Amino acid sequence: MSSLELTLLYLLAAVLGVAACRWAKLPPILGYLLAGVMMEPHTLGLAFGQDAEGIRQLAEYGVVFLMFVIGLEFNLPKLRAMRRHVFGLGLAQVLWTMLLATSGSMVLAWLLPTVWHMSWQTALVLSGAMAMSSTAIVVKMMADRLELESEHGQRVMGVLLFQDLAVVPLLVLIPALNLPPEQLLAGLGLAALKAGLLIALLLWGGQHLMHGWLTIVARRRSPELFMLNLLLMTLGLAWLTQQAGLSLALGAFICGVLISETEFRVQVASEIRPFHDVLLGLFFITIGMLLDVHQVMLRWPLVLVLLLVPVAFKLVLVTVLARALRASAGTALRTGLYLAQAGEFGFVLLTLSRREGLVAPELFHPILAAMVLSMLATPFIIMASNRIVLRLVASEWLQQSLQMTHIAVESINTSGHVLILGFGRSGQAMARMLEHEGIATMALDLDPDHVQQARSAGQAVAFGDATKAPTLTAAGLTRASAVVLTYLDTPTVFKTLATVRALAPHTPVIVRTQTDRDLERLRAAGATEVVPESQEGALMLGGHALALVGVPMRRVIHIVQQYREQRYGLLRGFFHGAADSHEDELEAERLATLTVPPAAAGQRLADVLKQAVGEGGALRVVRLRSRLGIPVAAHEAFTLEGGETLVLSGKAEALSRAEQALAP
Repeated sequence: MSSLELTLLYLLAAVLGVAACRWAKLPPILGYLLAGVMMEPHTLGLAFGQDAEGIRQLAEYGVVFLMFVIGLEFNLPKLRAMRRHVFGLGLAQVLWTMLLATSGSMVLAWLLPTVWHMSWQTALVLSGAMAMSSTAIVVKMMADRLELESEHGQRVMGVLLFQDLAVVPLLVLIPALNLPPEQLLAGLGLAALKAGLLIALLLWGGQHLMHGWLTIVARRRSPELFMLNLLLMTLGLAWLTQQAGLSLALGAFICGVLISETEFRVQVASEIRPFHDVLLGLFFITIGMLLDVHQVMLRWPLVLVLLLVPVAFKLVLVTVLARALRASAGTALRTGLYLAQAGEFGFVLLTLSRREGLVAPELFHPILAAMVLSMLATPFIIMASNRIVLRLVASEWLQQSLQMTHIAVESINTSGHVLILGFGRSGQAMARMLEHEGIATMALDLDPDHVQQARSAGQAVAFGDATKAPTLTAAGLTRASAVVLTYLDTPTVFKTLATVRALAPHTPVIVRTQTDRDLERLRAAGATEVVPESQEGALMLGGHALALVGVPMRRVIHIVQQYREQRYGLLRGFFHGAADSHEDELEAERLATLTVPPAAAGQRLADVLKQAVGEGGALRVVRLRSRLGIPVAAHEAFTLEGGETLVLSGKAEALSRAEQALAP
């Protein structure tokens, strides 16, 4: 098979695997792993060929770019902000996992030498791999479930951040562990010395040098030069650390850390992302290909033990440590469930250990299979975590009830309020505007800082997940006069819209978006109106430009209003007054408020309007309220009872005929 044919086969497997995971709403890493398993050597006979070996060597650069991105996202302010969880629970998890796993492996090797033969170096390496969890899968799942700012989400992120840091000394340690016993101590000391000197040199003078060099490159204003420079720096520092007897990944991590402290961090992240995703995907494909299915099937009891024991061990250990660090029982168990699986850095350490001869082939395949299976099971464990916690933690339902009670206390005295979902800058600005007009508001947010500061200022804000029905009910959704969704995450908005419409189908919902790409889909999902920020910005820019080039201000306002009416249904039309006599407004849409006479009782709304204005008249129902003043959904099949209040939009002639036809 030629190199081109093999590459096409890799790409086809990757596309099919990732597409299947996207369809199932699972992280794409699982798709890459499945693609690699499907291309396993003993099913297709490709993984150990010469071409495949070259591709596996190329895939090692995926690890280089992974470490570069980890270094790029690493910054001291973030570390300081999360230091309690990073150096508390994170440090305890890694140290205790390695200590207990290494000790347990050595005890098993002493008790069962024929079954579990292992040196302390191998036990130490495997314990380091066991300590890692999957950052990519867990963070993706928590982001989709809006849990990044939750209590357990903060603890999980702290542990994952420390695990990323712990990889660095392990990458330094593994190459030195393969030395002969008489050289081991000196080798470890030399590796630590070289790593310390290199890191100190790069961080001491490297930051200023990196900033100066990137500034020079950026001034050339050449995207090609900037990209080539990024590749040169990343691979150059990786080569430098390799020449020092350390790993490629360590140099890439240092390069990312140096750039993270400059103003070019955001641009660098966007430029390097395509290389990172492609090569990392190739790395996970090769990880799946390393599985020897024949060996795994022959030794499936060992695979099962290596899957269940580490997962259960990490689950119990993380739960106990989180509980000891004053987390509630439910939060501690959730943290353990989210961190129980293997991680991508575990694969990195395992493959590096195999290359250094620290892990025997007969042990490598069962361990690898167990790690792959644990990662495949992770999304399902996370999705079932709430049910597991409610079943195992007796006090969890009480904790959730207390949270709902806190929200209900905030909203219990409000009625006819505006419910604001998301209390960032937009939500806060809207709340101030509404409160200035004497309109009550109630807000929900998942950022504890926003909630704490706003509550200290006396605003009605509560910590809660707006996608969950109990939270919205406690916030007084059924009593609210309107709902405003201010966050920009479209999947979350659709999920929230579905919940709002199920609980309060007639309450108006306003949705904020960045562009108008999903405008019609959001309206179909139940949004009364959608406000795209890009459109509003364009209207304001256009209005200022027209005014500055000499167009009369009255004309500018009219043009902007025209464009806005075309975009927003609720802004079409106006209530006509004595001052509205400009001839341009004769053909514009107006609003009129009418009362349905008792004679129309029992008739359909659409039939009444058609009889009133005829076939050629175009009227649109903006709002419909019952005789008691309750908002009602104005669909065409609605049957009138008489006495309802109608707000109609249309041209003057059609509104006039409707007023005459519906007059008592």
